[in-house]
Amino acid sequence: MKMTFAAAFAAGLAVSAPAIAQEWNMPTPYGDTTFHTINIQQFAADVAGATDGGLNITVHSAGSLFPHAEIKNAIRSRQVPLGEFFLSRLANDDLAYGIDSQPFLATSYEDGAKLWAAQRPVVEALLAEEGLKVLFAVPWPAQGLYTNGEIKTVDDLSGLRFRAYNAALEEFATLAGAAPVQVEASDIAQAFATGQVEAMITSPSTGANSKAWDFVTHYTQIDAWLPKNIVVVNAREFDALSDDVQAAVLEAAAAAETRGWEMSMAEAAAKTQIMKDNGIIVVAPSPELVEGLQAIGATMLENWKANASEEALSILTAYQN
Repeated sequence: MKMTFAAAFAAGLAVSAPAIAQEWNMPTPYGDTTFHTINIQQFAADVAGATDGGLNITVHSAGSLFPHAEIKNAIRSRQVPLGEFFLSRLANDDLAYGIDSQPFLATSYEDGAKLWAAQRPVVEALLAEEGLKVLFAVPWPAQGLYTNGEIKTVDDLSGLRFRAYNAALEEFATLAGAAPVQVEASDIAQAFATGQVEAMITSPSTGANSKAWDFVTHYTQIDAWLPKNIVVVNAREFDALSDDVQAAVLEAAAAAETRGWEMSMAEAAAKTQIMKDNGIIVVAPSPELVEGLQAIGATMLENWKANASEEALSILTAYQN
């Protein structure tokens, strides 16, 4: 059969027409000024640039698209293709997710990198069972202690209403004799203002971003742990991309992880200085406080080991060896 001119013209258009650009929405839990979000915005720009606009990622920050607690399941159910969340929020699913929030296990960036090298294969396998693929993870600066007045021993924490953001910190507060209260980063200032919480352990990033000088007087640099945010993509959505777009996403993700760790290191010094400049008294922990905190950390690690899966225990073994 001979094709009509119109049919031939239409076929020609179909062959020559460029592929339709894909638009992905990406929820994140933290505000636009948080270095994690800045890094993710650059990741999105890198993907768009590498694919010549073939894949455009719109970042919805500060929980504006989904609340933090719902982001992982939104990715899993394909309501969105990808997103960011705080990794140890998943510790109730498997303790492998929360090993980076074990106090005094990995307290430097060097140790944090070694821990992630041991943790990543296990996390990738666990998330793959739920149809999720790991793209990259970036740590917060080491966690410090925020209080009104200096805390010289663990006993000074007894009875305080203590902000918690995951199961490990709830356990930490309880072992210190404090009362854990779940509060998201975006609600910290209000929680202190209303007396809902009186103390917290968090990064200098969160401290400076929440203007901690408005509600506490002291920041003690206990360098407790370096917890990570993780960015994951729905595996079916990723697999549906062309090979070259997949490669572009993975290349941008690798760059984002390297850049994010560097940003975190710079952030630690810069945000601590901002807090000093705004009147917070920054102190080193007393030997008595360090001893008490390390004892809590040792207890927590033993509890963690008693309840950890074989996969989680394999992370600890690999890290310690």
